[in-house]
Amino acid sequence: MNLDGAHHPVAIIGAGQAGLSMSHCLTRRGVGHVLLERGRVGEEWRSRRWDTFCLVTPNWQCRLPGYPYQGEDQDGFMLREEIVDYLEGYAASFAPPVLEGVTALRLTAGERFEIVTDRGTMTADQVVVATGPYQTPYLPRIAERIAVPHLHSGEYRNPAALPPGPVLVVGSGQSGSQIAEDLHLAGRPVHLAVGGAPRVARRYRGRDVVAWLDLMGHYDRPISEFDDPDAVRARANHYVTGRDGGRDIDLRAFARDGMRLYGRIVGVTGTTLRFADDLGRNLDHADAVSEGVKDSIDTFITLNGVDAPTEARYVPVWEPPDGPGELDATGLAAIIWCTGFRRDYGWIRVPVFDGTGYPAHERGVTRCPGLYFLGLPWQHTWGSGRFVGVGRDAEHLAKHIASAAPPSKAVPAYFVHPELLGT
Repeated sequence: MNLDGAHHPVAIIGAGQAGLSMSHCLTRRGVGHVLLERGRVGEEWRSRRWDTFCLVTPNWQCRLPGYPYQGEDQDGFMLREEIVDYLEGYAASFAPPVLEGVTALRLTAGERFEIVTDRGTMTADQVVVATGPYQTPYLPRIAERIAVPHLHSGEYRNPAALPPGPVLVVGSGQSGSQIAEDLHLAGRPVHLAVGGAPRVARRYRGRDVVAWLDLMGHYDRPISEFDDPDAVRARANHYVTGRDGGRDIDLRAFARDGMRLYGRIVGVTGTTLRFADDLGRNLDHADAVSEGVKDSIDTFITLNGVDAPTEARYVPVWEPPDGPGELDATGLAAIIWCTGFRRDYGWIRVPVFDGTGYPAHERGVTRCPGLYFLGLPWQHTWGSGRFVGVGRDAEHLAKHIASAAPPSKAVPAYFVHPELLGT
């Protein structure tokens, strides 16, 4: 397929939950558009998640426009394959005009937007960037100095795929803590470098904590109500898991049961890895955040007279020793760097970014007329980057787009798979 000379009123780049939500809202309004997806629908869920990955938010929070979760396990947590099935089912429900296997290489703005792809150059009157918040795996420079097989969390699949022996997991955010658990449950010796990510209880006083936060309006609070939006957007997500029906992730319990915990990795001398003396502080911080969430739930229950059972508070089951830690890297089979992803908008040659490289926008609307972003964390609310809130942001943008684009007479329905694209 050659896209040279093709023109569309609207081009949506990315066909994950954000791009599909945008397409659904535009389809409903009769606005002609096309979606470009470098892989397949929901590619990020397919290619950057490990085998036992599951959502950490309950299935009932999956509320994509026109396609809320309708399965039997409303309070469960979809596995990776189920997430992909959900997105494919969503696409099948309204036949979005998506071209799979097309990578956007450069976006420029003139009289029209020009999109250079690996299948040719096309134009559009308006563009929605729905490629997700982070694109490039990040490895700290220290990784170059450690002569041990290593991989990024986006490459991890399962314990059996690693060489036999102990594994060091660097980072204790959502990915790090869950991958450490995955290895631990498989019986692998695990070392975990713990950072400053907060944690949250899975359930408290008779409900999933997500249900309490939803009831309390946390997913609806706009970013504009915070004194420092940049700081809010930079916050690490709380670690918890939906595995096996959902449970807490308690790193102290892992340590009690044999996992070796350390503070942040700070250096390497020869084959010796050195860690900061901050393990206790990081564990205390994570626990304090979790208990603080419980405090807010208690207050909500009291003020609103909610009938809820009482529950004993968390008691730490393990305390770390004093002092920094060290580890001989020669005894490791592999290192998994759960150090996150970085933004990569270098292909967008339009001046809409702030000094940090973040898209400057007002609920997805940039200062360049006709250019929008969708699916960013805290784009408008805490739910914006999630299945629960991305649809509201998509509808908001659809109003802007429709006001500038006359309805098309027909919205083409085609769904092209990579093997049909040719060369």
